[in-house]
Amino acid sequence: MEKLKGKVWKFGGDIDTDQIYPGKYLPLTDKQEMAEHAMEGVLGAENFIKNVKPGDILVVGKNFGCGSSREHAVVAIQGKGISLIIAESFARIFYRNAINLGLPVLECAEVDSFETGSILLVTPETGEIIDEETNKKFQAQPISGLELEIIKAGGLIKYLRGKNS
Repeated sequence: MEKLKGKVWKFGGDIDTDQIYPGKYLPLTDKQEMAEHAMEGVLGAENFIKNVKPGDILVVGKNFGCGSSREHAVVAIQGKGISLIIAESFARIFYRNAINLGLPVLECAEVDSFETGSILLVTPETGEIIDEETNKKFQAQPISGLELEIIKAGGLIKYLRGKNS
């Protein structure tokens, strides 16, 4: 997996799946339309919704993605072009959904060191994070093993199809 470089969008902790992707949009099936509602329920996310660009990085606090098991939250974030999520911690079901849908996720205890607008260079396999503005290095839990293979394949379904072809 290549290094990922992107602008940071930072939010706090305990953001649940209904804030990431409000339940009133569950009937939507078009991924681009779903993406227009990513993070809509999060206080202060208006600039994110209007200005996020493909390749940007989401940095969040603890327990990101708590709540329901809906995959829609990951699909909406991916649809916005987010290349990676760095969190102090993830709700396990969100973490698993992200891996299964091919979205890299890293846990890092030092998320308070990052600011919205900073540019990060991240190596998911090693967990190395470099803040290009300060040149400071941080260490996240790396993505490895089967999870890395699934992400490289583009998600669990693509991974399984590749194994069975």
